Amino acid sequence: MSDELISILVLVVVFVIATTRSINMGALSFAAAFGVGELVADFSADHIFAGFPGDLFVVLVGVTYLFALARANGTTDWLVHASIRLVGGRVALIPWVMFAISGVLTAIGAVSPAAVAIVAPLALSFAARYHISPLLMGAMVVHGAQGGGFSPISIYGSIVNGIVDREKLPGNEVTLFLASLVVNLIIAAVVFVVCGGLKLPRTAVAAGEIRQDKKDGKEGEDGEEGAAVDAPADTESRLTPARIATLAALVALVVAVLAFDLDAGLTSITLAVALSVFWPDHGKKAVNEVTWPTVLLICGVLTYVGVLDEMGTIDYAGKAVSDIGIPLLAALLLCYIGGIVSAFASSVGIMGALIPLAVPFLAQGDIGAVGMIAALAVSATVVDVSPFSTNGALVLANAPDVDRDRFFRQLMVYGGIMVVAVPPVVWLTMVVPGLG
Repeated sequence: MSDELISILVLVVVFVIATTRSINMGALSFAAAFGVGELVADFSADHIFAGFPGDLFVVLVGVTYLFALARANGTTDWLVHASIRLVGGRVALIPWVMFAISGVLTAIGAVSPAAVAIVAPLALSFAARYHISPLLMGAMVVHGAQGGGFSPISIYGSIVNGIVDREKLPGNEVTLFLASLVVNLIIAAVVFVVCGGLKLPRTAVAAGEIRQDKKDGKEGEDGEEGAAVDAPADTESRLTPARIATLAALVALVVAVLAFDLDAGLTSITLAVALSVFWPDHGKKAVNEVTWPTVLLICGVLTYVGVLDEMGTIDYAGKAVSDIGIPLLAALLLCYIGGIVSAFASSVGIMGALIPLAVPFLAQGDIGAVGMIAALAVSATVVDVSPFSTNGALVLANAPDVDRDRFFRQLMVYGGIMVVAVPPVVWLTMVVPGLG
């Protein structure tokens, strides 16, 4: 058995053990990275650690630390009430507002994880307060970010269009952008319906807290069963010095990331530390609320994926597909590989590897280059709601008041559905017709 097949088999075993024995998958993945790296690939410890996602570790810790501070001093509560007032009390509009904000941020140049890092904590705090499915809210934020992610001036769009130019392939920037936007918009609409979006209050309600009366299930003032509207508490609608400072820090985060291209994780943790200096009680509480099990999970899995990449397992799978003599079948399999691998690794990195692999059969003229590139781009990014991707990890880490193990499984199942369902759909609609 080849080293590549062994590494894939070990990954399957990690999934099975984590699922059946309730062991943190990140810890298992670190062990797998050590075993496969040392015994199979003959890597040194330094070589194995090279795959550790240090930047993602800082993003997860920094963003969750900053927004834990915001929750501790009531800033997120104040923002939730302000958001309700902004949409006239229509709770059902909030998921779409978050979708739009994420999309605009990526369309004008923010990288997708940066946009999600900015929007997801507020969106999920709102979801917890108003009893909206966290899966719905998290999916809306991520799909919004990916929907705008391939505009001609966006980071993702610029990278993919640059690869197309370098490989001397025909391309269409507008088609790429619209393909991603339409697919993510359709998926968001389906998720909105399936996850209960139609049951959310569509008429104006007070900017107070909607609570579920689970004891008697009585009907609330908005006509929804089990819902009641309370007046906002004075403490939640009042701006205190700590809240003003936190709001300033959040604005500074947005400006630093979008205007100055600073790292979202390092900026977040710096702002959180600055706030903790002035309000140490809030800071102490916030450190304990950083989602360390999630950090272990994501960093462990991605370290093992880094070992797979260094071993050539990903290239091995891609080349095996490109050697297939049936261009349409090879195109479908490349879309699947893009989706599967991107669920655990860098979406743009995967596209950078897969588009060149597609060049030989694109050059034959049997497959339209524009449709194929758009299908690869969508397949490799729409799965970013997976808890193992940066965006999905941010959603998981910033969801307050949830059963985190259950939410992790929901995100994993949803990511799996995206991996299975989206590639054949985009293949059928973009590749088979021969766009390009």
